[in-house]
Amino acid sequence: MNAPARSTMARDNINDILVFFAVARERSFTRAAAKLGMTQSALSHIVRSLEARLGVRLLTRTTRSVSPTEAGERLLQNVAPRLEEIEAEIAAISDLGGKPAGTIRITAIDHVIDHVLWPRIAPLLPQYPDLHVEFSADYRIVDIAAERYDIGVRHGDQVDKDMIAVRLTPDVRMRIVAAPGCFAARPAPVSLAELLTHNCINLRLAGSGGIYAWELQHAGEHVEARVRGQAVFTNAGHILRAALDGAGIAFLPDELAGEHIRAGRLLSLMEDWCPLWPGLYAFYPSRRHSSRALGLVIDAIRYQPT
Repeated sequence: MNAPARSTMARDNINDILVFFAVARERSFTRAAAKLGMTQSALSHIVRSLEARLGVRLLTRTTRSVSPTEAGERLLQNVAPRLEEIEAEIAAISDLGGKPAGTIRITAIDHVIDHVLWPRIAPLLPQYPDLHVEFSADYRIVDIAAERYDIGVRHGDQVDKDMIAVRLTPDVRMRIVAAPGCFAARPAPVSLAELLTHNCINLRLAGSGGIYAWELQHAGEHVEARVRGQAVFTNAGHILRAALDGAGIAFLPDELAGEHIRAGRLLSLMEDWCPLWPGLYAFYPSRRHSSRALGLVIDAIRYQPT
C-alpha cells in the first residue's frame, strides 16, 4: 500500500474511532447520534466499517444496551486520552493566534448553574463572541473526562485528587425548611424522630434512581435521615417551589432557601441538625496546556471573597 493510501486510511480510522468513542461513552447509538448530529444508521455503519477494518468486534449490541467489548474498552482507555491530548494541544496552539474561542462544556446541579455559574459567566459572553458555553444540569457524579466535559462542579470533599480544583463558594449551610402554614394542625419538629413523622419533600437521584437520604449532623455525628412524603422531584428548584407552596418540609442549601427564610416565607427548622457542607469547587483534568477559553471561564467563576 502506498503512502497516500495509508494516510487516507489513518484519517478514516481516526474519524471513525471518534464516532466509536461517542457510542461507547453514551452506551447508546440514539444518544450518540443526537450528540453528534448524525443518524443512528450512519453511526452503526461507521462502527461496523471500523470493526471490519480492524478485524475485531468493538461493541456488544443487544436490544436494550450497547457496551464495549474487551477490545473496545482497550481502545477507549488507551487511545481516547491521547487523542484528547492532541485536541488540547491544537486548541492551545490555535489560542496563540487570536481571541479565546471554542465551546466549554460544564456539568453541575441545576441550582448551581442558576445561582453561581450563570451570573458569573453571562457578562463574559458579549465580550468574547467566539466563546460558547454549554451547561448540563445533572445530579449524577459525572466522570467529566469520560463524558468529555471541560468543567465539573462538586462539593470540595467529592473532587478527585487528580483534578485541578478551583473554589467557587464559601462553605454551604444546609437548611431544613417549611412554609409556616405546614404547622397549623401540629407543631414543627424539633427532633429526628418527630421529623420522620412529618410530610417531607424528597429528591430522586437521576443516576441511581433512589431517593436521597438527608445528610444531617447532630452533636458531631453524621446522620442519614430517610424521610417520607407525598411529593418527589428530581431537582432542587422544584423542591423549593413545593416548599413555598406548603407541600411539606424540605432540605435545601441556604443559597436557595435563605432569602425566603429572611422574608418569612419559610421557617428554618432544627438548626442544630443542619450541617455545614464544604464549598463548591469547579474541577477539570490536569493537562499540560489548557485553552485560553477554559482559563477565561475558570477566572470568571472562581470565588472572590469580599
